[in-house]
Amino acid sequence: MTPPDTSANTGPFEALLRELRKFVEERDWGKFHDPKNLSMAVASEAGELAALLRWVRNDEADAFVRRPENHERLRAEAADVAISLLLLCDRAGIELQQAILDKLEVNRRNYPAELTRGRADRPKHQSP
Repeated sequence: MTPPDTSANTGPFEALLRELRKFVEERDWGKFHDPKNLSMAVASEAGELAALLRWVRNDEADAFVRRPENHERLRAEAADVAISLLLLCDRAGIELQQAILDKLEVNRRNYPAELTRGRADRPKHQSP
């Protein structure tokens, strides 16, 4: 299956998508990039990102990611997550910028600032 035509897309990710599509096409990897495999790639790359910080204490995490040797590893893993996610969205016909904006609006309703400021738990009036 080929990705949906997103040629009308002029969002901030379009230039990246063009580069990613070219990279994938040059290697004939499109046949491996079905939604299931791409979602698994997102999950596995996110796991690698999380593994970098797994045993870092919370109060040391900011300093840890700023150290050059850790920052470069974090940067590479974050890029892997983003690449996988962008390819998945492209294949599924999801315009990621709009999806983010739509989800942010839902989150504003679910987590009103006056009920959630400074809190990590879900507001009581929300169901899980």
